[in-house]
Amino acid sequence: MTEYTTVSIPKELAERVDETIEGTSFTSTSDLVRFLLRSIVIQHQRSGELTEAEFEEIADQLRGLGYLE
Repeated sequence: MTEYTTVSIPKELAERVDETIEGTSFTSTSDLVRFLLRSIVIQHQRSGELTEAEFEEIADQLRGLGYLE
């Protein structure tokens, strides 16, 4: 059985995420966060280390989704 932990984000951000995922296959904020984190981890594992450009690309994507300012 998979164990879970809780990650807190500001309520305003959660509302923005809800708007962002509307009409997508993501059913919750948790679904999107798991997808994003899994993507980052997989990319890191494939390359062994994220380059600065890869890190910036991921950060830009997270900014676009409202996770970073």
